[in-house]
Amino acid sequence: MSKWFCLKKKSKKRAKAKSADTITSITPSRSNDTEKLNLTEERLKLCADEINTFSFEEKPINIKVEDSNTTSTSIPSSFASDLKKLNITEERLKRYADEANTLSSDTTITSNTENELKTKVTFLREKAISKTLNNIKLSMKVDLCFVLDCTDSMEPFIAAARDCIIQVTNYIKHTNPSIELRVGFCGYRDHCDGDGRLQFLDFTDKYEQFITYMQSVFHYGGGDAPEDVLGGLNEAITKMDWKNGTRVLLHIGDYPPHGTKFTDLSDSYPNGDPHGLTAENVLEKMQSKNILYFFGKITDYTEIMLQIFRGIIATSTSITYAVSMTSTIGSDSKYLYSFQRKKLDMNPNEPDWIILPLQEGIVMWYPILDTLDELKDPNYFNKSNLFSRSFSFKIASQPFSAGAEKYAYFGLDIERNPAKKMVIKEYLHIGRNDSFEKYIEAVEISTIASFLSTEFNLITERKDLPKVKFLNVKLLRCGTIDFSTRYYTIEPKFHNIEYKRFNANTGVITELRPILEAFVHFTYEYTKGYLVVCDLQGIELTNEFLLTDPAIHCVDSLRFGRTNFGKEGINQLFLANHRCNDICKQLKLKHISNGLSEDVA
Repeated sequence: MSKWFCLKKKSKKRAKAKSADTITSITPSRSNDTEKLNLTEERLKLCADEINTFSFEEKPINIKVEDSNTTSTSIPSSFASDLKKLNITEERLKRYADEANTLSSDTTITSNTENELKTKVTFLREKAISKTLNNIKLSMKVDLCFVLDCTDSMEPFIAAARDCIIQVTNYIKHTNPSIELRVGFCGYRDHCDGDGRLQFLDFTDKYEQFITYMQSVFHYGGGDAPEDVLGGLNEAITKMDWKNGTRVLLHIGDYPPHGTKFTDLSDSYPNGDPHGLTAENVLEKMQSKNILYFFGKITDYTEIMLQIFRGIIATSTSITYAVSMTSTIGSDSKYLYSFQRKKLDMNPNEPDWIILPLQEGIVMWYPILDTLDELKDPNYFNKSNLFSRSFSFKIASQPFSAGAEKYAYFGLDIERNPAKKMVIKEYLHIGRNDSFEKYIEAVEISTIASFLSTEFNLITERKDLPKVKFLNVKLLRCGTIDFSTRYYTIEPKFHNIEYKRFNANTGVITELRPILEAFVHFTYEYTKGYLVVCDLQGIELTNEFLLTDPAIHCVDSLRFGRTNFGKEGINQLFLANHRCNDICKQLKLKHISNGLSEDVA
């Protein structure tokens, strides 16, 4: 059986349940709902339930005091040596300086003491955060162009497409009021339709003018099955006044361009566009202008077209995702399209586990938090509070997905019977410093998010509201065939359910779910303005959300990594954007208006 241990004997205060431990009201008005709730009993019940669901242990973690003699003697000496040498604070500060330098300057960091290093790194972090927040502001200025097939074949769809365009625009304006939207339109028909083949309305921020124009768009013409798709796209790319930081082209159509490479349907131009346009030269223009492409599929006739397009550029999954991605990695096409291209290099298929080698490693995690004070104390998340045990596993040779921060691999927990599927994640960029520290920070973020979701669920379960849960994330350390040390995070695998990103750390809401926006609000209020948990992503079940990989904005800029945008991030990306919903009101969370909360300092 696998052994696990705590690297330091826990304080006795963690072993004893307070006999009269009751939940502290977040607001005075909520005391009647919670004053009789035994916090210790309820919290442990919820924690045990979540650990059973998401942990890699055969039993829930025993949170009672562990004797120091439980330390395993089977831990590899190399691990013990690495752990002994690791100075988490120093390595973290060096990494933060390295990351900040890439965003702000090429300043060389030299300091004689830890306090001097903290002072210098804080300056660099604040400078980098200021630059990032400015980039986010620019990304919130959006050019959104709708390109629509307006031929007779669209007759069954054009009214719905027109309504969809209006609904998309309304949705963005109402769920993300911080987004400044300019909308434009380009309609295309076919080469036989003469002067009416192409029509467009240049970008405008006058929404009523746009709506009026869209009501005047009608279907006619078209000739054969293929349409002048490339002409419509080229018109939108070259004639529209693209100038904002985020640029999105949403294309809706039912048939592909002319040419046998796109279709075997009857075609008046089997050799392709009569004006010499090709998918390559049109889409390269799109890429050079940093325009992200999104296609609204209506029929299967466009499938080959999409495959060809994806071989030239990557398509965006949604408009709000495009805003989020631009704000995260910038609008330079070199980075935008290289990031999207990563996804084309993935292997989405689960491997043949039989032929993959068995690997051994060590998993580490932090115990469940008890108090807000522990959450706010950076020193709580040190080496001495880590738990650890040996671990046997298999990992796919190629990742199946990539995000802005990490690759994700299929994994298999061999110690379960039967073996349990999991996801193993690896940072894309580690930098010049010890990666051990960065992965410890990832576990810290997960531990804090889990603690806050447990506190949130204690309140919401009595209101018959959906639960918000975070997967139990652990750090995995293992050796490789070339004797180097490699680190990952591991977590349970979602099974056959659509993975969604609900909001981003930039303040963009990509899939509006009132319970999740209320949870973000709760984290701000519960921690008395110290932090907000955001970038919520995962799966949506009937009455709960299972989430992973959150980000945290915190007033302490020397915690939670480069996705923490500090106090100004809280002010500009949460307080300025949040609109209290009915769940916020049910939970009696303090009203947030015009960037201010009623009482939180």
